[in-house]
Amino acid sequence: MKPNSSPHCANPVRRKLLQAAGAAGLGGLLPGAVLAAAADGWPGRPINYVVPFAPGGLTDVAARAVAKTLSDAHGWNVVVENKAGGSANIGAAHVARSTPDGYTWLAITLTHASNATLFEGRAGYDLLKDLVPVAGLAASSMMVVVNAKSDIKTMADLDKAAKARTLNAGSSGNGTPPHLTLALYQRLTGNKLVHIPYKGGAPSLTDLMGGHLDVIFSNYPESLSHVKSGALRALAVTTTKRSPDLPDVPTVAEAGMPDLIVENLTGVLAPAGTPDDIVQKIGTAIVAQVNQPSMRDSMIKLGFIPQPRNPAEFKQHLESEVKRWRDIIKSAGISVT
Repeated sequence: MKPNSSPHCANPVRRKLLQAAGAAGLGGLLPGAVLAAAADGWPGRPINYVVPFAPGGLTDVAARAVAKTLSDAHGWNVVVENKAGGSANIGAAHVARSTPDGYTWLAITLTHASNATLFEGRAGYDLLKDLVPVAGLAASSMMVVVNAKSDIKTMADLDKAAKARTLNAGSSGNGTPPHLTLALYQRLTGNKLVHIPYKGGAPSLTDLMGGHLDVIFSNYPESLSHVKSGALRALAVTTTKRSPDLPDVPTVAEAGMPDLIVENLTGVLAPAGTPDDIVQKIGTAIVAQVNQPSMRDSMIKLGFIPQPRNPAEFKQHLESEVKRWRDIIKSAGISVT
């Protein structure tokens, strides 16, 4: 051991707490006292809500809606900051390294649950160890879509076509929710579709409408307007209930594939070591706002299914999603560079 080293400082959570104590002039306090001091009077300054995606996307819009409702209801100054890049890992790693005092939050999606496997050991953070669940907000469906002129009109037609000829299936990129949903479909049916990854959902949908692809297991909000306009045909949604926007589109269970349930979650995490009373305070406030009729209506209009979950409930859900997609990713041999 080096002369000036301490075995206690090897603990990253303890190290972050001691750094926070020093910044607050509490360097002489023990860690337990630091936690109590951190919880006292919170929040006393602006909160940084990190969205690891570009501005304008659904995760960003949802985060800003939550920030506004918390400001209106509690007077909290929640500032949304976009830190996009690295397949959503850059922003997540930034939050994981932040001081665990409740003033830094992370917006996550199903992408992070799958990244736990896809980028294992090289993401810059460990999703389940370096971050703590605070609240679940909502989920969005995936939607199986084809060109409106396609001879594929149902999920049964898709199965028959996939067995009879080679189908090209687009996605928004390797390891993204549309790709994962395609992989799950292939696992359940044994059908082998040719996966064609794009740099985003929009260009893949453009090629589908142009007749260059056969099918996309699309993010629901991205393809909704194209289905409504008549450019695309929706075969099914991957949730347990039909969409109020598309009441005539069956669920995958109604279409004969009950195991093809996929929900792209979104929620809030904080750095590991954040005092539990602060985590509970934030989680309770967020759940209460998501349960407000106005907030629920706004989320539904955006294409979300409100799913308010407290810290314990969201922890269980997130862990189950990481486990589920790890198995699917491994069995399908999905990898990213």
